[in-house]
Amino acid sequence: MSETRPIRRGSRTDIGTAGWGNLVNRTATGGRPVSAALTSEAAQRWRARVSRPRDEVDLEAAEKAAADLLVALGLPVDGPDMVETPRRMAHAYAELLAAPAFDFTTFPNTEGYDELVLVENIPVRSVCEHHMLPFVGVAHIGYLPGDRILGLSKFARVVDFYAHRAQTQERLTKQVAEDLQDRLRPHGVGVVVEAEHTCMSLRGVRAAGSSTVTSALFGSLRENPAARAEFLSLTHNRREAR
Repeated sequence: MSETRPIRRGSRTDIGTAGWGNLVNRTATGGRPVSAALTSEAAQRWRARVSRPRDEVDLEAAEKAAADLLVALGLPVDGPDMVETPRRMAHAYAELLAAPAFDFTTFPNTEGYDELVLVENIPVRSVCEHHMLPFVGVAHIGYLPGDRILGLSKFARVVDFYAHRAQTQERLTKQVAEDLQDRLRPHGVGVVVEAEHTCMSLRGVRAAGSSTVTSALFGSLRENPAARAEFLSLTHNRREAR
């Protein structure tokens, strides 16, 4: 289960409200802010639909190819125990490689919160593009909010979106960080992924129990040495506790 913790940090510059000030009208007399109705354009910007074009999937051809592969490996796919295996293989890979669409929902940072938010232990399930075998683990995501904050469940959605495809862990980590940086525009974002690759634990060197850790940082979490050290220390301590 993923966890979320606000982390106190040293004092930082207060965050302005320029990014969402266009939602605020001011009265002609007092100049006090009055909430305005959201326009459809603003609603789309703050709850953007995230999806990717899906190539045509031919499950019938995939099932035939899976049967050919299993036969070539000497397996009895015409027997009662494996007669359905090619179909199951085709559907399993189609599910693993289909990125689910979701709404990237953000909210105005009305409290001006400017400390680190850390979302821990987000499940990672993906497929190594080199051997088409699964790698599984967890992701830790931290960010320093700017004008807007992200709905917490969306961090897991972003990870899932980029994990459901033939991947490398290095690319997955960078894609998640870049997407959050581009869409959310925080003061800083960091992503750490720790995963076990079955292409390494079940075949070849068969190093069962080994794990791979990757990280990607942007903004203050990359450029500010103290902020970078704090984020990496927190995620390291969390991994040690596991």
